[in-house]
Amino acid sequence: MSAISVQFGYPFRLYQVPYEMPDCEGASESRTLHLVGDFSAPAEFFVTLGVFSFLYAMAALVLYLRFHSLYGDNKRLPFADFCVTVCFAFFWLVAAAAWGKGLSDVKAATRPSSLIGAMSVCQGQEAVCNAGATPAMGLANISVLFGFINFLLWAGNCWFVFKQTAWHAPAPPRDSAAEQGAIDK
Repeated sequence: MSAISVQFGYPFRLYQVPYEMPDCEGASESRTLHLVGDFSAPAEFFVTLGVFSFLYAMAALVLYLRFHSLYGDNKRLPFADFCVTVCFAFFWLVAAAAWGKGLSDVKAATRPSSLIGAMSVCQGQEAVCNAGATPAMGLANISVLFGFINFLLWAGNCWFVFKQTAWHAPAPPRDSAAEQGAIDK
């Protein structure tokens, strides 16, 4: 009787995670197997987007608080801010969806029943293999939830940034006399 423990984590390159499987033919021998899959791309994209979002939010906060007159006087700065905010909102939607799919694939690849199916020692008639504890994925599930909440926050922020652009600014007042064709003499 032996227990098999597999330790894995971020960035979820599971093919690099080895674990020892007992070999029933030799009492003290074991074989090294590896998990299957590489889910690092969605995980790293999610984390990188979080870092860039934090850095941009801090830079925007400094711009809004310290250089507010520059932000109000320059017409291109609010447009650039609006475009970047829309891009971040879109990227949060993509990153949260990609990480959600990647996480479900990580769960499928590390499910104890699927690991038992891959072990040749468990396929024998005399071997009795039982699935152990399922990996705790609570914090990873919460990260996906926070990714979608970030999308909602950035999408909602688009409205407030849009209000600073010239698209939302009221049109300059027109002189009603000139509009009617009156001429002062």
